[in-house]
Amino acid sequence: MTLHAHPLLSRRPHRDTPGLALTPDNAPDITLAPARLHEACGAARRSFAAWLAARTEGPVFWISLKWEPAQLNPEGLADIAQPGRFTFIAPERPIDILWCMEESLRTGLVPLVVADLPKPPGLTPIRRLHLAAETGAQEGPVAPLGLILTPGDGGAPGVESRWRMQPAHTAEARAWTLTRLRARTAPVKHWQITPGKRGFQATPPALTRDH
Repeated sequence: MTLHAHPLLSRRPHRDTPGLALTPDNAPDITLAPARLHEACGAARRSFAAWLAARTEGPVFWISLKWEPAQLNPEGLADIAQPGRFTFIAPERPIDILWCMEESLRTGLVPLVVADLPKPPGLTPIRRLHLAAETGAQEGPVAPLGLILTPGDGGAPGVESRWRMQPAHTAEARAWTLTRLRARTAPVKHWQITPGKRGFQATPPALTRDH
């Protein structure tokens, strides 16, 4: 068998595709780069993924273990994104989740691929997923974005960005706290997330005064 060098090791940009903004006003601080792999953690990480799906068009692949008790409820998506856009894939082994994600990203046919993982993967699988997303961006009609969901504070090495989303609901309204834990070119930052007429709105958290 003849081995060939991977054509995307140079990380060439894909058609100058803009990043995926998570708010209607396209705030650059909450934008995820396409053709790369990102990570979401925290108790509301699945809400973050659904919110991200609402900002895309076309199919969404959602991959989680068949025996995972916390499965996504399609009816619960109705207020955020159209459930009919989602294809649910349920492998039996954690390693198969990564394989399914890699193959889905490589096609360049699915704008968003989400993998709900029991723990953060190692650096080698992360690199393979980056390359698969870049391959899909070059060979397919869309620049796919990969998102892994990990418990706790996450910690997968080599991801493009890491976001933590925690519920902060009150008796009066729904709200979340979003933290950008890691990004290649941006510092740690926090936002308060609330539903709005045009989708979710992000504002800096309220400052507290010491007495």
